[in-house]
Amino acid sequence: MKVCLVGSSGGHLTHLYMLKPFWQNKDRFWVTFDKEDARSKLKGERFYPCYYPTNRNLKNLIKNTFLAIKVLRKEKPDLIISSGAAVAAPFFYIGKMMGAK
Repeated sequence: MKVCLVGSSGGHLTHLYMLKPFWQNKDRFWVTFDKEDARSKLKGERFYPCYYPTNRNLKNLIKNTFLAIKVLRKEKPDLIISSGAAVAAPFFYIGKMMGAK
């Protein structure tokens, strides 16, 4: 099973990281903001930086939608998990169209 973990850095990333007992033995990749906390926490992990801010920012919603198409076509995850961050919306929508749960 391949897992996509997507969310903003900070608290959302921390919550996703707390699921380590679930994802640690799975093929996985991350989508989050390219910030210091994300880079340090995800050192050695496959990580795609996304655009921020995401709330009420149509330009970044469009950019993240194209990013979702590109990343999801390449990675083909079976499952997409988020802790509720706005950046996950295009990944959920595009992922669903591509057959991900």
